[in-house]
Amino acid sequence: MGILLSWLVLSAAFWLTAQILPGFKVEGFGGAVAAAAVFGLLNYLLGWLLIGVIGIATLGIGFLLLFVTRWVVNALLLKLAAAFTDRLTIKSFGTAFVAGLLISAIGSLGEHLLARR
Repeated sequence: MGILLSWLVLSAAFWLTAQILPGFKVEGFGGAVAAAAVFGLLNYLLGWLLIGVIGIATLGIGFLLLFVTRWVVNALLLKLAAAFTDRLTIKSFGTAFVAGLLISAIGSLGEHLLARR
C-alpha cells in the first residue's frame, strides 16, 4: 500500500475517532489530514525510539507486551501531535489513550479492507 493511501486511511481514522470519542476533536476532514500528517511524522521520527526506551526501562517487559507499549506510545504521540497543530484537540491523556486504540483499530481495518482489493 502506498504512502498516500496509508495517509488517507489514517486521516479517515482520525476523523472517525473524532466523531465517536468525546474530548477528541479535529477541525473537519482537512484537520484530520493535517493531524494525521503530524502524527505520522512524529511516529516515524520518535515512535521507535520511545518503544526502545520503554522496553529497556521496563527491563524487557515492554518488549514482551509490545501491544501495550505501542498503545502507550501512540497516546503520547497523539498528545504531542495535538501540541504541534491547532487542528487537533485532545482533552486528557485518558482520551488520547482511548483514541490511540480507536485509531489503530480503524486504521488496521481500513488498510486490511483496501489490501484485499
